[in-house]
Amino acid sequence: MTSPYSRSRRRFTTFALLGTVLPAWADEAPLSSVAPRWRASFAAFEAADRARPVAPGGVVFVGSSSIRGWENLETQFDLSPPPLNRGFGGSTLAECARHLDRLVLPYRPRLVVLYAGDNDLAAGDTPRQVLNSYLAFVDGVHRALPATRIAFIAIKPSPSRARLLHRVRQANMLVRHHAAGDARLAYIDVFTPMLGPDGQPRPQLFQPDALHLNARGYALWRELIAPVLR
Repeated sequence: MTSPYSRSRRRFTTFALLGTVLPAWADEAPLSSVAPRWRASFAAFEAADRARPVAPGGVVFVGSSSIRGWENLETQFDLSPPPLNRGFGGSTLAECARHLDRLVLPYRPRLVVLYAGDNDLAAGDTPRQVLNSYLAFVDGVHRALPATRIAFIAIKPSPSRARLLHRVRQANMLVRHHAAGDARLAYIDVFTPMLGPDGQPRPQLFQPDALHLNARGYALWRELIAPVLR
């Protein structure tokens, strides 16, 4: 049986010769295959791609609301072309892996920056399950795009989820250990700098909900992520 990754590879090879990636949505599964809560986000991605085809070889940010809510992400880094924001709020790492044909593969990026796993743990997944979802994401990307780098942003320590800190540490450790064995993978440690001297999350980096980052939190992330984008 032909894999979806092989179909995606054939689908955009021809258009790469033209210097842009034609949106692959025409022969994708319909939006009805996407969970209802995320259909609007995916429809918006489709519309943006139809309006402005994407040149291959760029940087794509993928993940949950920490990516989706990053205001003006496209202008935060000195990159040409500017990075794409393909975050969809409330998403899990498992969902990111499930929708690679929509989120990553059509763009043929040189680098994917991934933030997810936070919601997986909050929903009851174990650190090992988070690792398995990460491995599925990596495997799915590299089956179609063997040279593409993947940078995993460590799961952040949110004050509202302080009860999960032990699991967050374990999940981050498992991903970091795996990433260390492959030159195409990177682990960006935002977890440690987001802790105070008492070992607890720094509330000044978060919005009043104690879950989502504020401008100060994103400024810290930008400082830590920028060197990996080169």
